[in-house]
Amino acid sequence: MEFIDHFITILMATCRDVSPIIALIIFFQLLVLRETFHRPWRLLVGGVYVVIGLTLFLAGLEKALFPLGMIMADQLSDPAFIYGAGKMAADVDWKAYGWVYFFAAAIGFSTTIAEPSLIAVAHKAKDVSAGTISQMGLRIVVALGVAFGISLGTFRIVTGTPIYIYILIGYVIVIAQTLFAPKNIIPLAYDLGGVTTSTVTVPLVTALGLGLSVNVPGRNPALDGFGLIAFASLFPIITVMGYAQLMGWLAKRNIKKMEKKNAL
Repeated sequence: MEFIDHFITILMATCRDVSPIIALIIFFQLLVLRETFHRPWRLLVGGVYVVIGLTLFLAGLEKALFPLGMIMADQLSDPAFIYGAGKMAADVDWKAYGWVYFFAAAIGFSTTIAEPSLIAVAHKAKDVSAGTISQMGLRIVVALGVAFGISLGTFRIVTGTPIYIYILIGYVIVIAQTLFAPKNIIPLAYDLGGVTTSTVTVPLVTALGLGLSVNVPGRNPALDGFGLIAFASLFPIITVMGYAQLMGWLAKRNIKKMEKKNAL
């Protein structure tokens, strides 16, 4: 009964949040474009599916994903697990949190591979490029960037270093890559940095950062618990452009080898 009441509360909140979007679409369709909706019943059923799906997703976040991320962060950063039973950490040793970095990279990679937004963009990129851009290859490259970024973000939380240092250095690298990367990959790389922060990745990563900042001695959740999403958005841009630059360099090298063989 408690779950049903909670579900209804989330459903009402979802309807409230979605209603401005529906009103805007109806306004432009009927009053600006002056066109009727084709198959209105089909659109209505689809809208109901969207509302129910969002409600179930939000309920799942609250009941499963957020607690799961907090539990894993709490267990992996427990001094009894890191330093041994009965021992407490007088000072934080960043080298002792190896399992935290590994888990952060693993969760970043796995959630990104399953990210619906990334799948959609990679699919469209393959269609537009006539198959020259591999859908799975693009997803793997982006996932590796997120994995490295989140792992580096957990290192920042453990060490307590300022976030702006990492962000500034990261964007300097991005700007430098933008000057030399293939022009057709730059807009896609920037878009792929944004799609990584969506429905699957954000809840687990946010919970991981908050849980880790609560358990690491001397860390403040309000100051140190957030920021992992910025890492998850930044580093895929670097890996995608880096992958394009590497492939371009290999292609040029192969062309030069073929030219040398033909010359002989």
